[in-house]
Amino acid sequence: MEAVPVLAGPTGSGKTLLALRLGEELPLEVVSADAAMVYRGLDIGTDKPTLEERARVPHHLVDALEPSEAMSVARWVGLAEGAIAEVLGRGRVPLVVGGTGYYIRALSEGLPQLPPPDPGVQEALWRELTARGLEALLRELAQASPEDARRVGRNPRRLVRALEVLRRTGLPPARFPRRPPRFRYRKLVLWPEREWLFPKLEERAKRQFARGLVEEVRGLLARYPTIPTALQAIGYKEVVGYLRGEYGLEEALLRDIRAVKAYARRQYTWFRREPGNVTYLPRGGEAAYPGFRDWLGLRFGL
Repeated sequence: MEAVPVLAGPTGSGKTLLALRLGEELPLEVVSADAAMVYRGLDIGTDKPTLEERARVPHHLVDALEPSEAMSVARWVGLAEGAIAEVLGRGRVPLVVGGTGYYIRALSEGLPQLPPPDPGVQEALWRELTARGLEALLRELAQASPEDARRVGRNPRRLVRALEVLRRTGLPPARFPRRPPRFRYRKLVLWPEREWLFPKLEERAKRQFARGLVEEVRGLLARYPTIPTALQAIGYKEVVGYLRGEYGLEEALLRDIRAVKAYARRQYTWFRREPGNVTYLPRGGEAAYPGFRDWLGLRFGL
């Protein structure tokens, strides 16, 4: 294959729907680039494809980890490259699908060759994060590397790792050389108008609460009471606050809606700068299907 296809875009733009629909017509297997779908038990809040849907269209890196496990970008890239090679080996087409921009960037542009994590430095940074707050540490990183600050966003785990590297070496992660990617990629980024997307994000959040998101989070907390990284995902951390009695259910929903819209804005900013061979499709949902089908057929001869 000349290049591996990637379907990216902001949350709620219809990536999963399009991949499932086309996967029922073509010999595709999905390699998920979603940082939350990788965890077992995080189903409602991620709009994860059902077991029946995954039986029809094979998915990789969905339900791959327990919520108590950590997924680093290096680990994800290794697993994703392995899945891509496996699918290609069967004569089928791997389609990378997701909105976790840092995963896609690392997969397609190569991983920075960073030193191994230092648990002692990271533990001190977590204590500092609790004492000083996210914004103070994010400013420190931004002063050294605006690129890394944009990359980590408001993700505490990525912020701690970036600052650990910076403080230990004097260099931010973006200054380290990259390992060349194993495959080449062509990317299609869904780019719907925000006026179309944001009302759908509100509707989706309300639907997730109605489907039992609170009960899902309550069950996860019973199994993992120390609040693993997985439960910092949007929707989950807002429900955790409600279950801890920090605010009411209506406030939890409002916080969820605000958080998912903010995340979508960051994704627009991130994917606007996407390097490599990129096509932007100014639609989302079912309306994007003909353009996606044509793009995949023209580019990859399907």
